[in-house]
Amino acid sequence: MSQPAPKTLKIDFVSDVVCPWCVVGLGGLETALETLEAEGVAADIAFQPFELNPRMAPEGENIVEHIGRKYGASPEQSAANRAMIRERAAESGFDMRMTDDSRIWNTFDAHRLLHWAHETAPEKQKALKQALFTAHFTENRNLTDARVLTEAAEAAGLDRAEAAEVLASGRYAQAVRQAEALWRARGITSVPAVVVEGKYLISGGQPAPVFEQALRQIAREG
Repeated sequence: MSQPAPKTLKIDFVSDVVCPWCVVGLGGLETALETLEAEGVAADIAFQPFELNPRMAPEGENIVEHIGRKYGASPEQSAANRAMIRERAAESGFDMRMTDDSRIWNTFDAHRLLHWAHETAPEKQKALKQALFTAHFTENRNLTDARVLTEAAEAAGLDRAEAAEVLASGRYAQAVRQAEALWRARGITSVPAVVVEGKYLISGGQPAPVFEQALRQIAREG
């Protein structure tokens, strides 16, 4: 019996750097793709911008206060949610260390760096995304700090000096705004939103089997 022809799916992973479910979703997606590799299914993933808190001040906000104000969750509910998400993230090997003292940050500059990576070295964009996730969720670092962002770029194999120039110059600001507006116009209101082949949507931080089943079906239809 002949093997099906290899299929590379185009995936737009719409997400924010301070979205814990985006960490879970990316882990589930990558695990699914590892399984599907044996079936000849691969993916070309581009990370697209979405700001959960576009008006967040530069000094950020305490996570418990933020979740309470935005969603009405009590401190106990916030802690329970973090524990549950931490377990889900650990399933894909991600070490999430958020505490009551962690902060939520403005992520616009992080998205500018991600856009720069996609434009200049797309093969390193995922590594930058993961480095930014680590800086925020594992190391509890300030994502508005240029040093933190340029160190993440360097960890991803990108040029740190050029990353610093991108941040200082304001480069790609308009491009990020346009991309955000585009995805909102396409109906994306929450993240992660995994858009496959420009027309199939998988929403939320799904476990690997959900991604696996959906991607296998999409690959067959294609």
